[in-house]
Amino acid sequence: MAFPKVGNMAPAFTLRDQYDNKVSLKDFRGEKNVVLYFYPKAMTPGCTVQACGIRDSKKALAELETVVLGVSPDPVARLGKFIDKQDLNFTLLSDEDHSITEKYGAWGLKKFMGKEFMGVLRSTFIIGKDGRLKHVMDKVKTKSHHDDVMTLIKELGLNG
Repeated sequence: MAFPKVGNMAPAFTLRDQYDNKVSLKDFRGEKNVVLYFYPKAMTPGCTVQACGIRDSKKALAELETVVLGVSPDPVARLGKFIDKQDLNFTLLSDEDHSITEKYGAWGLKKFMGKEFMGVLRSTFIIGKDGRLKHVMDKVKTKSHHDDVMTLIKELGLNG
């Protein structure tokens, strides 16, 4: 699948968060930029490093008028455990049937240890307050993801 086109309206969605509440992209329109990132599985090493970087950057992201939403195919209960275990301070969303992940082009063929399988392609989408897709990050480094996102928000002029 292809990523949605930068400049177009970001694909709409409503998913359940770690507390089983519905969260929709439209909830943030006109109020906050949204960093929507797709990750393979809660509580795995790379995903934990990535999430903790975002956790530790919450104040700086808030100053950029930006909210972060992490999306994975994990069930709601697993997301809650991940939040508790890592003391995460942002919203995680469950996309068990990966329909939204597919809508964003973040579901595809992966290779690991010589095996091929379908799964989440680690990627990040920066969505402006107007609901339009501003940038797609398809090469995400888990260790620097939070800094890379903040740099892009500033470069795109979305910080105020």
